[in-house]
Amino acid sequence: MTRVRRRPESHGGGLEASHVLGGRPDDAWELLVDTHRWADWSPTITAVVASERRIGPDTTGRVRLVGGPWVPFGVTDYDHEGRRWEWRVAGVPSTGHRVDALGDDRCRIAFELPTAAVGYLPVCLCALEAIEAELGSST
Repeated sequence: MTRVRRRPESHGGGLEASHVLGGRPDDAWELLVDTHRWADWSPTITAVVASERRIGPDTTGRVRLVGGPWVPFGVTDYDHEGRRWEWRVAGVPSTGHRVDALGDDRCRIAFELPTAAVGYLPVCLCALEAIEAELGSST
């Protein structure tokens, strides 16, 4: 089930797009933090060069966007235990990424969009579909 909702101002405002799917939460988290796999599920990223393969609190790098330009990114918030991370792309606050465990074989993937990035919602919805397909093909 895909859901879009407003985020409370106390959580930064903006929107959250999420999707509940079958699959292990750890597998979903691994997909979101493995920079070598971002192009597999992101409709806007075609390549990544990063300071490390699996992101962490200080990861930086560049992503190549559809159409060819490379833009810098940096992880701005990272919580491995809470399965959540945020980044800035080209210096602009971008999406937060989160995996909520709903059991051993069920989870919710969520993209948190700050107010300045709500126009990115259609891309996030496509990414959620691609993530479901990626996780489904890996089981």
